Parts: sequence; structure tokens; C-alpha cells
Amino acid sequence: MSGEGRVANYAIGEDEAGMRLDRWFRRRFPQISQSHLNKIVRKGEVRVSGKRAEISTRLEAGQSVRVPPLGEAGAPPARATAPDPRDAEAIRAMVLFEDRDLMVLNKPYGLAVQGGSGTKRHIDGMLEALRDRKGERPALVHRLDRDTSGVLLIAKSRKIAAELGATFRSRGAKKIYWALVEGVPKPAQGRISMFLAKGRGMGDERGAAKSARDDLERMRVARHGDPDAQHSLTLYAVVDKVAPRLAWLSMRPITGRTHQLRAHCEAIGHPIVGDPKYNRRPDNDPARHDPLRAVPPGVEPKLHLLARRLILPHPRGGMIDVVAPLPPHMQASFEMFGFDVAERDPIEDAPDE
Repeated sequence: MSGEGRVANYAIGEDEAGMRLDRWFRRRFPQISQSHLNKIVRKGEVRVSGKRAEISTRLEAGQSVRVPPLGEAGAPPARATAPDPRDAEAIRAMVLFEDRDLMVLNKPYGLAVQGGSGTKRHIDGMLEALRDRKGERPALVHRLDRDTSGVLLIAKSRKIAAELGATFRSRGAKKIYWALVEGVPKPAQGRISMFLAKGRGMGDERGAAKSARDDLERMRVARHGDPDAQHSLTLYAVVDKVAPRLAWLSMRPITGRTHQLRAHCEAIGHPIVGDPKYNRRPDNDPARHDPLRAVPPGVEPKLHLLARRLILPHPRGGMIDVVAPLPPHMQASFEMFGFDVAERDPIEDAPDE
């Protein structure tokens, strides 16, 4: 992250994959006018992974967007003071694996990866404290939602970031997520294939203002050919269960759409436990009033989704294979239900498609 008067480079995460460039700017820099955005894009000052872009360019996970100094038109969030040395300590405490080229962090629940409206503390900003003597700082390779815990890949140079980003874009990275979901999916192992699009999906009347805002940020099931509709594919497997209440699900997203796993679980009728955005059943849904499907008391009302494992080729040869531990709230739930993390994960044997 860089401040006003400097060029900034932003990594595109899975939750931003498929987003148009102009929508991405409106989300990141709501102050910028459409005319100014058109101007800097037309002049080639905005680049996507080093190449000129159009307003309508679709972004992909792993790409980077070069943002020129925006000034009063909508400056990138700036750090008012020098980097806090405690940020470096906090990042170091998250490290699961590190070498001269990259770091793999264990991102905690509730910590944002990048800044946004009202977000002051986030991983990207904290990485400023690790800028080296040459002025280069570590860069995000992908993103996780604020409330998703687990494996997060960081490159130590732009060159390595570009190479790792290319691996993500080519689907050369194998990602495994663990979740607790309501009910038990049938069949016990399968694939979820559907089109998703941004916009209003299922909502309710509770908290009208917040609900309306959440609905605009939600992904909804769409039809092929609908505006902004993108195909999404997830492989899943039930690892263990407490039938009929809930299941421990292992998932492999083959595509990287915004909120893909959360939207997919809701779409098949098994929302992730503790998900405030994709776990809002309408009153006429029998599961909402079925005591046998109720989440047992004592389960923390936090998103039970973990980026458990990341496997991909290292830019210098060999493989990166890193596993993240359960966050405290999921650890407590696993202990409550007697789930054993040493259990064989059936998703590891699933085909790539």
C-alpha cells in the first residue's frame, strides 16, 4: 500500500475475481469520479499485471492493478505515520512458512487482508513495516475474506508476486478449505457447478439498511447469459458429521469467484455455520424451524471457514505445501463434536475437475 503522491499496486483476490475494473475502482476508491477514472485508464496510467486495460476489463485472482496517484480525486488510503514496528512483530507471529522469496501466513479470524471503506488495520497495510532497504515491500498474492482464517501467500518481491500470480490464474494452485455446515450434504462427495453474479439474492426484512447493503455485496445464483454471470465450480467431501445437525466439509474451489464457497454452501441448502451474509433462511424454509437442524448451543457465532491447505509450485523449483491450524473458535467446535483433525481428508483424492 502506498499513500497519496505515489503509485500503488493492489493484488486481486479470489473475492474480486471476475469484477470489472470500473466496479473495482468504485469499491476501493468511492471518491473517484467516473470522468477521472475514464481519463487515467485512457491514458494508460492504470495497468493490470503490467498491461494497459479498459474500463470493462475483467479482473482475475492473482493479478495486480497499478493505481496512479489520485490526489483529491480519490487517493489510496495513506499511512499518516511511520510503519508501526509492532506490525512487523504481528506478521512474524503469523508465519507458517518462510524462505527468501515468500511467506505463508496463518491469517486470523476478523483481520482484513486489504483496506476498504472504514477498514484501518489490515494485512496489506501491516506489510509496510517489512519494506526492505531497497524500498521493496512484500506483496499479497491472493486474498481471503475478513472472517475466513488460514493460509495466505505473500511474495517478497514483485517478480515473485508476478510468477505466483500467474500460477493462481492458470489454476496451478491447489487450495483446500474446511468448513462446518448446517445439515449433512448428500451425496457425501460431489461437485457444485453453477453461475454466480453480484447483486441482490435472498434477503429478509431484518435490519433493513444493513440487509440491503449486504444483499448488494452478496453473490447470487444466476443463469448462463445473465449480466455479469460467471461459472463457478467447487469440489466437496463430507469428512465427518453429527447427523442430522451439521457436517465437517472439505472443499476445493476450482474457480475463484467472490464468496464462492459461502454462496455454494448456501445454494445447496447447507450454509456455513456462523455466516452472517450467506446463512439467512427465509421464514418459509422448514430448516429454519427444524429443531433437529438447529446448531447446538455453545457454538460461537463466527464464520466456520478455514483456508486449510495450499499446494503450488515454488517459482525456484519444488513445491510449497502448507497447512494452517484451526482458529480458536473452530477448534472449540471440533472438540465439542469430537472431530479429529487427523482424519483422512477425502477431498485430497478428488480429481481436478
